[in-house]
Amino acid sequence: MPKVKSAKWRRQAPPEGWEEIKPTLTEFDQKMRDAENESSAGKRRVEATWSVMRVHHQRSRYIFDLYYSRELITQQLYEYCLKNGHGDRNLIAKWKKQGFEKLCCLQCIQPRDTNYGTTCICRVPKANLEEGRTVECIHCGCRGCASSD
Repeated sequence: MPKVKSAKWRRQAPPEGWEEIKPTLTEFDQKMRDAENESSAGKRRVEATWSVMRVHHQRSRYIFDLYYSRELITQQLYEYCLKNGHGDRNLIAKWKKQGFEKLCCLQCIQPRDTNYGTTCICRVPKANLEEGRTVECIHCGCRGCASSD
């Protein structure tokens, strides 16, 4: 017989400072809903999810900047935001590492998703590409997220 969950698993009250960032996160939620409901008519198959990926990146970057760059929120509020799905914990962990400061999505660094077992073309520095060549990631539509750019 499965265990019966107690009242501990219920959602916690938001920590101090939540009311200051709540309007921005609500705006990101609305953008995400709009991106999810956006029509994919006239787009290539890979372009259908790009708008969702962009909003996901912006929302995670907002939380990252508040905690690490500007130091405007507490650790409790940061953990609360990540726990409740307002940011991507794994993507933020990569941003803290050297060489991944501008990473657009986690799919771009997974070698199994590419033809030659390397990273995505958007991770190549623009100085190493042919002049005048536009690069566009097939996963998220990024036009270059190498840290050396």
